[in-house]
Amino acid sequence: MEEKIIECVPNFSEGRDTKIIKEITDEIERVEGTKLLDVDPGPDMNRVVVTFIGDPEAVQEAAFNSIKKAAEVIDMSTHHGSHPRMGATDVCPFVPVNGVTEEECVEISRKVAQRVGEELHIPVYLYEKSATSPERENLAFIRQGEYEALPEKLKKPQWKPDFGPAEFNARAGATVIGVREFLIAYNINLNTREAKFATDIAFELREKGRTARKGNTDPVYLWGEEILRYREGCYPCGNCDFIGKTMEETIEHCKEAHSYDLVELLKLHDIDHSKAEGRPVKKPGKFQHCKSIGWMVPKYDRAQISINLTDYKVTSMHDVLEEARRLAVKRGLVVTGSEIVGMVPYQALLQTGKYYLEKQNRSKGVPVRDILSTAVQSLGLTDAADFNIEERVLGLPKSPEDALVEMKVTDFADEVSRESPAPGGGSIAALAGALGAALGSMVSNLTANKRGTQDVDKILNEAAEKCQEIKNQLIKAVDEDTQAFNAFMEARRLPSKTEEEKEVRQKAMQEGLKKAVSVPLNTSELCLQAIEAAEIVAQNGNPNSVTDVGVGAEVAFAGVKGGIYNVLINLKSIKDADYCGQMRKKCESLEKKARKALGSVTKIIQSKL
Repeated sequence: MEEKIIECVPNFSEGRDTKIIKEITDEIERVEGTKLLDVDPGPDMNRVVVTFIGDPEAVQEAAFNSIKKAAEVIDMSTHHGSHPRMGATDVCPFVPVNGVTEEECVEISRKVAQRVGEELHIPVYLYEKSATSPERENLAFIRQGEYEALPEKLKKPQWKPDFGPAEFNARAGATVIGVREFLIAYNINLNTREAKFATDIAFELREKGRTARKGNTDPVYLWGEEILRYREGCYPCGNCDFIGKTMEETIEHCKEAHSYDLVELLKLHDIDHSKAEGRPVKKPGKFQHCKSIGWMVPKYDRAQISINLTDYKVTSMHDVLEEARRLAVKRGLVVTGSEIVGMVPYQALLQTGKYYLEKQNRSKGVPVRDILSTAVQSLGLTDAADFNIEERVLGLPKSPEDALVEMKVTDFADEVSRESPAPGGGSIAALAGALGAALGSMVSNLTANKRGTQDVDKILNEAAEKCQEIKNQLIKAVDEDTQAFNAFMEARRLPSKTEEEKEVRQKAMQEGLKKAVSVPLNTSELCLQAIEAAEIVAQNGNPNSVTDVGVGAEVAFAGVKGGIYNVLINLKSIKDADYCGQMRKKCESLEKKARKALGSVTKIIQSKL
């Protein structure tokens, strides 16, 4: 059964007192089934970002307990910090990670919110995917005015909490709870102590944008001498010289000429478009799903652009970094590096690593760790603090410590040589195919992206990526083959005293055998793909390395044959005649294709020797 994992990232309004922070995180660690991943305090912001994961029940309990403890140990009436906040637990997002749907996560967030409201008497607002109305989806909109605005805000009908009393809780403030996409807390470092420069760039980047100005706005927009305002009969566009006679004209202009919704933009700034006269004109920033502000960080002795990326699939770290670099140069500044606060999804860092490899005209068909290291270097993640990939990347592909593929080569060979039946031929076939694919990738990368290779770069780069995909899948198959065999052996050990037990055992054995067939069959199919990739590399790769491709194709063919042997031996014990017939036909076809592909590779190699 697939493991169910939810991530929870509560932000508490305390970043200086380590004793208070530990009291809160202790409540999380006490709950069985949770794992505390990261605790990231910011003394200047006076805020700590805590990240933990666990199964749904455990995460619910840990989230509630930590919110309760924060309400006991943090007094918001005396709180001061540079980060926007409205409560002791300012925001508590839940993120579905594995085996949990968004809908299930929303239900969990509502249960926690209800408990916080009813048991702790804290006003709770639901946001993002859990929001009860569109205007409450945006955290910045809910948090407008922060803690100090709550006494008056709670008196207004439109700000009635989703759960809890519509009464000011002076000590705990209010809390925002919901389900969101993975949020990357990402900060960009500048070689200046002037926070206003960071703020100026932050306003250019963020979706919310900024107040429109004119006169002396280049290079620093904040230096603009005049703030534009809406007046009756005069409704300027913040992006160009257009001036509408009515707000509706300007709304339509912004939609057609600049592709944004002015009504929604004004709402982010707490401006009613129907009553905008006298209010400042607003212009949007460059990136969607991007929130950012600028501040000075004495700890690093520099200013930072502090960014929340609420959907990295739309706006990535490298998107905002490259634009920040461009805007910094324009202002006479240098981006010295950046930092990730808390955890980062594996796919987000992988995406960024591939972006920079492509930008450098280098192959993306390299080991995953090399791609991630490229991302770390290119983002400058070690500029002001350490960044450990093993500790900070969520969902990083890992094998269990006791996996065969984690053994030293000598230990693995010894393990194969022992009298136990597994690991056996199926695992060795998978390993052979993985090594064959690795050689294909090696020769592709040795050849491509050099002077004079432009005609074959695209072909070989794609081949290298394909070989890496095949290699990674076959590495997994080394252990999967042994696990499939062990599952069959466990089925054989089931009790068989009664007729019912015999029937259960027989069914389990037949299912185990089919599993023991599917794994090596997949190995053979992947190994065939490795040979087909080798044919492309042999044809286009460096002639001096063509024998390496040949070795790769030969061992991959051994993988094809090894997989087929393991399929056929298991078919002898399977009683489903139709299934067995289909599998034998697949094996015949696989071997025929593999021999043909290997013959083509051999012919190319011999022509170049």
